[in-house]
Amino acid sequence: MVACPTCRKPVAWVAAETFKPFCSERCKLIDLGDWATEAHKIPGEPLVDELSDDDAYPGD
Repeated sequence: MVACPTCRKPVAWVAAETFKPFCSERCKLIDLGDWATEAHKIPGEPLVDELSDDDAYPGD
């Protein structure tokens, strides 16, 4: 058994649990939304520098 990362409901770690480690598609989508809105982040330095509005893209 593992706890759903979103709602903490117990989830059996078996092949039949389609959304594991989440208990449902709803909890899986909530977690995905948190990553998309940067509510979840992995700490560290940015991999690339942010471009300012004045910077041109290569090839422009």
